[in-house]
Amino acid sequence: MNPYVPVAIFLGVVAVAATAFVAVPGLFARNKPNPAKSQAYECGVEPTSDVSGRFPVRFYLIAMLFVIFDVEAASFYPWAVQMHSLRVYGLLEMIAFVVVLGIGYAYVWRKGGFQWR
Repeated sequence: MNPYVPVAIFLGVVAVAATAFVAVPGLFARNKPNPAKSQAYECGVEPTSDVSGRFPVRFYLIAMLFVIFDVEAASFYPWAVQMHSLRVYGLLEMIAFVVVLGIGYAYVWRKGGFQWR
């Protein structure tokens, strides 16, 4: 048997499941719109302003930087678990990683990426 047959079967099952998850709710859902369902839910408080307000671009920049540095910081855990088996090579690789991460952090800080103004 070809070693790619299980992968093809898996991809076929995934495609069928994804199509079913998208199509089946649309077939069985009741469509009874009313004004209460069309309003935004704000934790029980009536909305006081337009929901479609614009956020400053700085908000998205800071959010992306947080996600980038957070994901990179999460890579310390696997390294710490395997630190004894990686020995000096793993330590040198992690030092290089931290240096690159620090350079990126310093660059963003110097460019004013963390200032909210």
